[in-house]
Amino acid sequence: METSLRYTCNSKSLKIHAKEKLPVNSKTHLQLHGELDTGTGAPSYFCAMIRHLFPEALTGLGVGIHYDKRQKLRCLVRGKKGFPVRDDKSVTFNVKGRCDFDQDFNQRNPIGAAEFAWNIMNFKEDQDVRIKVGYEMFDKVPYMQIRENNWTLNANMKGKWNLRFDL
Repeated sequence: METSLRYTCNSKSLKIHAKEKLPVNSKTHLQLHGELDTGTGAPSYFCAMIRHLFPEALTGLGVGIHYDKRQKLRCLVRGKKGFPVRDDKSVTFNVKGRCDFDQDFNQRNPIGAAEFAWNIMNFKEDQDVRIKVGYEMFDKVPYMQIRENNWTLNANMKGKWNLRFDL
């Protein structure tokens, strides 16, 4: 199980996130993840998704359900396609999208982005770094991510940010 501590600019409490991937076959897994809000002591959300990877095409697709206390039950579809910029795949151009729907498939919340990702292995001894710079197409906002081993900082040009520490 993967666990992390998360804090966002619009939250007043730390959240504990847990994710488990259960293999279905070599390229498909059931992904379960959820979050506990330490301020309220209650779960923030729970998600179950079937994800299929196409490693030879640097592509992934997922379909699932998401439950949270604000929007209740929602269905979601997500996909990501990577295009290597370098032969060693340390730099990729990624196109990704997600759309979630309410229970009646009426209300839609699309998210789509294009980004460059640069993975620097052994930046320093025992230190890997990933830098992402992208543009969210529906919100029309640039964003960036810096990840160093267990720490991840995400920020966008609208002033939103979040910090994650993987345990």
